[in-house]
Amino acid sequence: MSMLKGANTPVPAQQVRVELCWRAGPGVPDVDASALLLASGKVRSDADFVFCDQPSHSSGAVRHEGKTTTGGEGLDRVAVDLRRVEPEIERVVLAASADGGSFGQVPGLCIRVLDSASGAELARYDSQDATVETAFVLGELYRRQGAWKFRAVGQGYSSGREGLATDFGITVDEPQAPAPAAAPSAPAPSSAPAPSPTPVIPAAPAAPPAPPAPPAPAASTAPVRLTKVTLTKDAPSVSLTKQGGISGAMRVNLSWQMRKQFRGWAAKLRRAVATHSDLDLDLCALYELTDGRKGVVQALGNAFGALHRPPYIHLDGDDRTGGSAGENLTVNLDHKDKLRRVLIFVTIYEGARSFADLDAHVTLQPQHGAPVDFSLGECAVPSPVCALALITNTGSDLVVQREARFLIPERGVSPQRTVDYAYGWGMSWTPGRK
Repeated sequence: MSMLKGANTPVPAQQVRVELCWRAGPGVPDVDASALLLASGKVRSDADFVFCDQPSHSSGAVRHEGKTTTGGEGLDRVAVDLRRVEPEIERVVLAASADGGSFGQVPGLCIRVLDSASGAELARYDSQDATVETAFVLGELYRRQGAWKFRAVGQGYSSGREGLATDFGITVDEPQAPAPAAAPSAPAPSSAPAPSPTPVIPAAPAAPPAPPAPPAPAASTAPVRLTKVTLTKDAPSVSLTKQGGISGAMRVNLSWQMRKQFRGWAAKLRRAVATHSDLDLDLCALYELTDGRKGVVQALGNAFGALHRPPYIHLDGDDRTGGSAGENLTVNLDHKDKLRRVLIFVTIYEGARSFADLDAHVTLQPQHGAPVDFSLGECAVPSPVCALALITNTGSDLVVQREARFLIPERGVSPQRTVDYAYGWGMSWTPGRK
């Protein structure tokens, strides 16, 4: 039976699993569970906040176990070992946040407390009055006379996870002004032709020097980055300006893996067009500068770009595994005023003839803003090239648009030229090699 708001009940189990549940579907925001360990009503440090990007408390008492969506039901789990909660911790607040919408758009929102050993439901609270809130405290585990109890809370925050976190003493990561960049050394003379509005791919330009290593991670006292932006078909774009991510280096990562299961007619298509060895995907970027120059950054033709001179985009290397590193490309947002638009795309160089057998994920990580990520989704056509994301400088805003657009080249037309035609870049192309 569902509890009323404000009601409480004893928790007889020593180890519990807290489940955040909702009905997923089109137009429903992504929902994340989190937990805050409180002493005297506040966290002792940012380490007392447990969520997807900081999934385990140092005491081992609270652990974020991950999210699943099965049969239209969304489920995010937090495990709590009440025996290991430190004596000074009085409450474990159980919260949720919504990305891409409010909780008024999330049907069937509830929280359940289960006995980890038996699976028996010990407490349940169904939220029924959410409207514009983007963060919610649904319940809390608290000590009373040496025992643990659960209280149904139902308190919402229209200011999102940041408002919830700061209310309990978390230091929220704020955008910072970039440090002045050191003047780069003068580039060595290059035999590459001078850029033109419609350049050809250079046959063998000298590879530019590698970009400087990213700064070392901050100490453990650094503020926790709370926000995450997930682009979907229903919410396909985000303003980097509003996110505070318009300076420093923005890392673009593409990772992938082969699908392991095949079903129905799609299985026949995948088996017909894909092989499973020596898979090589190439992350690329078409760019247009504000002075009219256009070009491409890609491994093909050794056109790796440059970070501190035009085009202010650099391709790190060529990965053939799609593992944890994947393919990485960096955009220097300190020169965003010189960029009119950048189209990030990926081609299959060898090892498969289509994306139909691949799961691919894209993450854009600005140096000073929230990460932006999205999945490509399933490809059901024989496509060897996919437009991933379009970054547009409108003059007053820097916008990332999720494309996830699988393209099919015409006979005799290269994947690169296919992307050019689809987005009206208007470049001239010649064959290139790695």
